[in-house]
Amino acid sequence: MSDSPAPRGHGPEAPSAPRRHARTLAAPGADPSTSSTRADARHGESTHLLATSAAPQRAQGPPSGRTTGLPAPALADPHLVYDPLAGDGPKDVVILGSTGSIGTQAIDLVLRNPDRFRVTGLSANGGRVALLAEQAHRLKARTVAVAREDVVPQLREALRGLYGTGEPLPEILAGADAATQVAASDAHTVLNGITGSIGLAPTLAALEAGRTLALANKESLIVGGPLVKALAKPGQIIPVDSEHAALFQALASGTRADVRKLVVTASGGPFRGRTKADLAQVTVEDALAHPTWAMGPVITINSATLVNKGLEVIEAHLLYDIPFDRIEVVVHPQSYVHSMVEFTDGSTIAQATPPDMRGPIAIGLGWPERVPDAAPAFDWSKASTWEFFPLDNDAFPSVNLARHVGQLAGTAPAVFNAANEECVEAFRAGALPFNGIMETVTRVVDEHGTPRGGTSLTVADVLEAETWARTRARELTAQTAEARA
Repeated sequence: MSDSPAPRGHGPEAPSAPRRHARTLAAPGADPSTSSTRADARHGESTHLLATSAAPQRAQGPPSGRTTGLPAPALADPHLVYDPLAGDGPKDVVILGSTGSIGTQAIDLVLRNPDRFRVTGLSANGGRVALLAEQAHRLKARTVAVAREDVVPQLREALRGLYGTGEPLPEILAGADAATQVAASDAHTVLNGITGSIGLAPTLAALEAGRTLALANKESLIVGGPLVKALAKPGQIIPVDSEHAALFQALASGTRADVRKLVVTASGGPFRGRTKADLAQVTVEDALAHPTWAMGPVITINSATLVNKGLEVIEAHLLYDIPFDRIEVVVHPQSYVHSMVEFTDGSTIAQATPPDMRGPIAIGLGWPERVPDAAPAFDWSKASTWEFFPLDNDAFPSVNLARHVGQLAGTAPAVFNAANEECVEAFRAGALPFNGIMETVTRVVDEHGTPRGGTSLTVADVLEAETWARTRARELTAQTAEARA
């Protein structure tokens, strides 16, 4: 559904396809003056959606300057920058999931840096219409997308209350495909902050349209990894998860050939140190009381089960093309070190900041440049203690299960993710105990079995697998609820 006002400033003719290329940054220790300028997305040329098939050029040669012995570029490579458009000025940005945790923090960052970023499009589910309208007005967004068509009259009324008389309202897109449409609109960078596997279609649309993708929606990579890898050009994806933004920055210290292992840190969630027996009676309120991060309820419960960490292990494998047996998880309760890279010479490079998602968001939007004062820094005049513990795989089996489905590949990660989403909702509704989340997910994964090999994954395959997993998870949770009644 589209509600399109008169275009602002220009006629309806769509701009020509922007120039795209991947460029190689200076190797560690080289002259940084080889980096080119930021890109500009020609803000305001059209309020109409634009999808272009122009393909970027691949970077020539390995980023370190070596001529032999290096593998092909990984999906995310800090040595490469993909510029959708050439020129100076602020980057035009589309924010998907603008009323959620990632979206609101991204908007805070944009508003504090108007010389660097400007938002042209927003998308949200539709549960916080007043906030969405306020965001559109403050940011002067050209397009607002909302998944729920039933809230369009309310959204239009809220916008009219904020805009002056005669001032044109932003274009409104509505429906299940609205976020996908705005993800392909004319912009430099798309920040995908949507929660859940519904973020896959917008991820694919942004990549196919040639946008730089700042990816906070880990589920789209989990369920559609081969699809994402088939579309993404070198340097086109910048990870926004705090752990993967940390790995991304640490990997800039060397080459992939020099990496011994990736070390993904976990806070341990609210139940660190508890045994599996201890977890049998925890409540929803207990699970939502995360000791470090303020996040949405699904992500917070995923952090309590450590499913979130399991997804991040799969994501690290897909982003950086590092084998699963070289990706380690350690518990770090303070959440100061967001992840580490161990190199073959014995050096470990850690990325550390106080817990604040605005730092990773700034990496996603600004790379290869850093955004000054994006997030708080440490006060080194104060004493602090940083601790690291091994992961208790008996109490938290989710990480090993995630490794298993990641190695199975195909539709197995989609089954794992979809079953988990259903089980989290059942737990929140009181139909499933906390330990029942992973017990049920494990059973669904086992019943799914090994995905058939020899065929390429398609979107239809993913959707079919998800539908089956959700149905089976609901059946199993209903049986559990009946047995507990």
